[in-house]
Amino acid sequence: MLDSLAQSLRGTLKKIANASNIDKDVIKDVVRDIQRALLQADLNVKLVLSITKEVERRALEEKPPAGMSSREHVIRIIYDQLVKILGEPRDVGLKKHVIMMIGLYGQGKTTTTAKMAKYFQKRGLKVGVIAADVHRPAAFDQLKQLGDRINVPVYGFPKAKDSVAVVKKGMEQYADFDIVIIDTSGRHSLEEDLIKEMEDIAKVAKPDERFLVIDAAVGQQAGPQAQAFHDAVKVTGVIITKLDGTAKAGGALSAVAVTNAPVTFIGTGEHIEDLEKLDPPRFISRLLGMGDLQTLLEKAQDSMGGKDAEAMAKKMMSGKFSLLEMRDQMEMLTKMGPLDKIMGMLPQGFGGGKGPMEMQDPREAQARLKKFKVIMNSMTKFELENPREIKSSRLKRIAKGAGVDQKEVRSLLKYYNMSQKAVKGFSSNRRIRRQLMKQLQIPDVDMG
Repeated sequence: MLDSLAQSLRGTLKKIANASNIDKDVIKDVVRDIQRALLQADLNVKLVLSITKEVERRALEEKPPAGMSSREHVIRIIYDQLVKILGEPRDVGLKKHVIMMIGLYGQGKTTTTAKMAKYFQKRGLKVGVIAADVHRPAAFDQLKQLGDRINVPVYGFPKAKDSVAVVKKGMEQYADFDIVIIDTSGRHSLEEDLIKEMEDIAKVAKPDERFLVIDAAVGQQAGPQAQAFHDAVKVTGVIITKLDGTAKAGGALSAVAVTNAPVTFIGTGEHIEDLEKLDPPRFISRLLGMGDLQTLLEKAQDSMGGKDAEAMAKKMMSGKFSLLEMRDQMEMLTKMGPLDKIMGMLPQGFGGGKGPMEMQDPREAQARLKKFKVIMNSMTKFELENPREIKSSRLKRIAKGAGVDQKEVRSLLKYYNMSQKAVKGFSSNRRIRRQLMKQLQIPDVDMG
């Protein structure tokens, strides 16, 4: 997400970290870099000047807190001010409620409705979707196909004409469901008949949430659009789609955040799982290369059973790491999504910048992991538990069974040795280990 902005901001933080002394000249230089980066990401000029002026003022006037260096203090100020751009996070909550999806044509509303259904379904809630877009041809068919893919029921009719009647019957159908999501009709602009239709649907459904869906490509125009919908139907939150596909994404995020309709979710890709709740501190932390371990852990728990996640965490935190654990880890990574997104949640330079994943393109790394899994499936349980016992004869047999060259098996063993060292270093850091175990809500492991 926002790759060019992220690279520019991370370069600025490196400049601070490498400066021999944090003086007025360095701060002014850093402020200019931040201004340039934010403007290139399409943020509003007045907002950029306001934010960077505050960064400069605080960096020059505030003294670092006890135990914090001047470099760390300036980086913290930059982080704080960038978080303010996105405003206060708003928690939708995992509770019984009705969600009404609204927006103009072509913003990704129907796809986002399915993503939203998947989001709540994965969290153990019973979800039903109502297809209330009776104007766009094949709107029902599209939503029905998406619903079938994620095993979520969709109420509606291909040739329905009365959206209010569809919603009324759909609400009766889903009376005992936890979450009901209504996909409404769009228009090319905020026309009078669209507002009237939304108002009529709202009277019948009495939605707890009215989510406006906006494509990130609209840039700073997202602000006026969000405000107009808010004035018409009291929008409770905004979902920005296709955040990974445009240089204007920063403009959309910042423009909407200063309205009365905060960004609640962001679309981060084409897959149905690619919907994230926007948490400004986590988002900015990832943008600056500081990582987002909390979201990473949540994704790990989603991709595995709770008990499996607990068992793996205990083994890794205690320093136990055989090829069996590494195979389980690879299975988890595969389920969690594209490797580049996963690595984006780790702090920049994790593992000293020498980790086995950081040395290659994420797509190449993903393909390599698949090949490694094939090789491990050709090993015996003894070999998986005792990788150091894999000598010449075993190596030949494993390579033949996996249909690969022997050098690929050696590459796997080299990867294992590097991973084992990283895990040992990670688990030996008592402060980090306790923090992770606390976030996983499992007891800390006694390292002896």
